Amino acid sequence: MSNTTTLSSKFQISVPKEVREELGWKAGQRFAFIPKGKSVVLVPVPELEDLFGMAKGADPSGYRDRNDRY
Repeated sequence: MSNTTTLSSKFQISVPKEVREELGWKAGQRFAFIPKGKSVVLVPVPELEDLFGMAKGADPSGYRDRNDRY
């Protein structure tokens, strides 16, 4: 593993510059930590504007709403 870092005494981790640049991460960007067994997945939290149009072309037929529930 070429890009490693150390957890500080304040429980902070610095992301190596090579990783930040490759993924386009910026200061102030928000991230979610998703536990996976004894590991964790770090994913950027998308901005609301980034989600617009993501379901374009989706087929809403067969959608169930609350009236279908027991």
